[in-house]
Amino acid sequence: MNRTAFEAPRERYAPVIDVENLEDGKLHRVELEGESVVVARCGDDEVCAISAVCSHMGGPLDEGKRDGEVVVCPWHGSRFDLRTGAVEGGPAVYPQPRYETRVRAGKVEIRAAKDT
Repeated sequence: MNRTAFEAPRERYAPVIDVENLEDGKLHRVELEGESVVVARCGDDEVCAISAVCSHMGGPLDEGKRDGEVVVCPWHGSRFDLRTGAVEGGPAVYPQPRYETRVRAGKVEIRAAKDT
């Protein structure tokens, strides 16, 4: 069962966190209209955002470990690419919903990606 199948796409960007908070390299949980999202800095200038609810069994990805640009679910070890949401290792078989990001006036803004 895909635990993220019913997340609805959003048309508008919404501010969720100050960009300066991402300088620590950690995973940050934010909320977007009732949906949990994990936000992190990827590379030098990119901000990445994917659903914080593991598509396998609903584990909290923001509490997982980070391995480069991959997040490891703390419950069963599924691995997801922070940039694309793609499964990098099971037991998950469904990718994580991805969010588009931008930085405006020092705030990270997100919306569901158009390709999800």
